[in-house]
Order: sequence, then structure tokens, then C-alpha cells
Amino acid sequence: MGERFVSRGFFGRRRQPEQAGRIPPGQYLVDDWPVLSAGPTPRIRLDQWRFTIEGLVRQPVSWSWDEFLKLPSKTYLVDISCVTKWTKLDMKWQGVSVDTLFQAVSLDPRAAFVTAYSYGDYTTNLPIPDLLNDQAFIAYQQDEKPLTPEHGGPARLVVPHLYFWKSAKWIQGFRLEERERLGFWENLGYHRRGDPWKEERYSGD
Repeated sequence: MGERFVSRGFFGRRRQPEQAGRIPPGQYLVDDWPVLSAGPTPRIRLDQWRFTIEGLVRQPVSWSWDEFLKLPSKTYLVDISCVTKWTKLDMKWQGVSVDTLFQAVSLDPRAAFVTAYSYGDYTTNLPIPDLLNDQAFIAYQQDEKPLTPEHGGPARLVVPHLYFWKSAKWIQGFRLEERERLGFWENLGYHRRGDPWKEERYSGD
């Protein structure tokens, strides 16, 4: 019998029984953390970084880096799944819950969606319910180390229950909107929501 044309690593690791229920369909496990980006990696100076919530709010709110670090934070241990089919389990993050951030603003009743926008002009769209009830956070540490620029530092959005392109790197702010405004990858044919358990990878899924 001849050699296999496709190497074993292409298929990922065999799932262990205790892990099988945690890995969405079509995904394989990784031990490393692949770096995937469209375009150059922004390098944001901490003294110039700000996070802003604007749009359909009574008054915009903005935090400097030092102000952001003073907000209540917590440790999250979550699994991450990328649309390119890798899943990494038990990633440890430190960050600020989106619930905490929303407590600082008064949302207009018309607000139904968020456009998350980043340094480097990246955007992604999310229904507000996908960000509430401690489902999402702005992370500035991973595995007890500052988040590197390659992985979205100094801070990135993390929405663990959706494909990882929704977890915008180099986060700069949220714009609250009445109607959904498709983001960078969504305009290129990716799914509007991106639930890995439903394999919502592309617009027709």
C-alpha cells in the first residue's frame, strides 16, 4: 500500500472522548494558536489607544488604556473555533465583560446591532444579544501575558460562542445601530452570524 498523499497532520488530532462534545462539527484540535490576519498588523501605542462606545447611545463614552485597565475585569477560560476549521480548548483570558462596558452608557431603545470596529479599519457585525450576559469580553491578556499585536493586542474583542472572525482584533470601539451593517468578512461572503455549532461559515449556510 502506497504512502498517503495527504499528511496525517492535515486532519488534526483524533478527538478524545471527554473533548468530543466540545468541538463543533467540521473542526479539528490544535495545540498552538494560528495567526490569521487580512492586511498588515497595526501597532498601537498604549498612550494613543482608546475604546469608544458610540452611535445609538445617549452620550458616547470613551476610555484611555489606563482608564480601561481600572475597570472591573475577570478571568475567562473558553474554547475558540476558527472558521478555517481549527479549535483550541481552554484558552485563558483576562478582560472586561461587555456587560460592564454597557453599564456606562444609556442605550437607545432602537439599538439592535453592534458594529465592532478596529484600528486598521476592520469591522464585524453582531446582534446585541450575542454580546450580553457575560458572553463576550474585551481581552488584554492571554495566558497571563499581554496580548501581542499578532493576536490582536493590545486589546481584542472575544466572542467565544461564534467563529473567531467575530472576535475583532485591535478593537477600537462599538457603534450601536438600528440595522445590521455587514462587516469586512461578511461583505466578502461570510455568514452574518457565524455559529460554529450550526457551521454558519458562509452566507448560504
